[in-house]
Amino acid sequence: MPTRVFITIDTELMWRHHVAGLDADTIVQRSLEPAGVGVGWQLAELKRHGLKACFFVDPMPALVYGLDPIKRIVGAILEAGQEVQLHLHPNWTGAHAGDRGASYGPFELIDYSLKEQVELLSGAADMLLAAGAPEQIAFRSGSYSASDDTLGALAQLGFVYDSSHNGSEHPWPSAISLGPRQIAPIAHCGIIEVPVTLIEDQKGHLRHFQICALSAAEMRAALDHAVARNHVAVTIVSHGFELANRAGTRANGVHVRRFEALCRMLAERQGGLATAHFADRPHMALGQDDQPLGPSRLRTGLRQAEQLWSNLVEERAA
Repeated sequence: MPTRVFITIDTELMWRHHVAGLDADTIVQRSLEPAGVGVGWQLAELKRHGLKACFFVDPMPALVYGLDPIKRIVGAILEAGQEVQLHLHPNWTGAHAGDRGASYGPFELIDYSLKEQVELLSGAADMLLAAGAPEQIAFRSGSYSASDDTLGALAQLGFVYDSSHNGSEHPWPSAISLGPRQIAPIAHCGIIEVPVTLIEDQKGHLRHFQICALSAAEMRAALDHAVARNHVAVTIVSHGFELANRAGTRANGVHVRRFEALCRMLAERQGGLATAHFADRPHMALGQDDQPLGPSRLRTGLRQAEQLWSNLVEERAA
């Protein structure tokens, strides 16, 4: 059976643009369609390569900026044949338009009680339904901030999957009581946890599989490692805004080339790596002892040099 690949794209209005005091239209544009390499470009690239992806959409900014931007992005994702599942940054509960981030709720979902988490998740799911999304069965918390209480809350609400466990952010804010090296899907607290895939980039140091975190060479090695060792799943993270610079004003060429390379790699490896939607409810063996790719000084050193270029050159404002 091929290794399941979950390409996950966290899709949200960015708090930093709200804090900067930008107008609503600019916040939406720089968060969702920045510099021509946002969600629309990603959808086209995925379609060109015949790949499935899950867009974890955060409806919470609708509390401040209304539901229309969420409706538009949900519609675009569904029209492109991709899936929408739930994402949530709870700090938007206390936010107000135009105050440059002066007011906000607690940023980490794990800082809320079980009852409060149930209420937050239920309300967010209802908002996403109102925006046109189908009923959600999968969740990722903003900043990977989730605990066993979060999984219990999701189970109460009928969710099937969570993808918040990230060992490189463990034990805070990714606080689910699984080992930091857990990368295989596992039944836990009434939910199937689908952890973010990790590599060991230096001995004893874990780094998660994210477009802005790994080079194309590291991604290729991680994918080949998963196939060679019959891993159950690979879970990849990106964001709707991640292929642009932090200001959202120009494309980050390093990140764009990584996304393009990842799509090519997955298209070329479809015999051993099959992209999936959570809504497919793909069959997966649970609790397998899959281990992260081990370190390579050469791979890590080349990525660090590439990252330096990205930070000094590609991240400059337009």
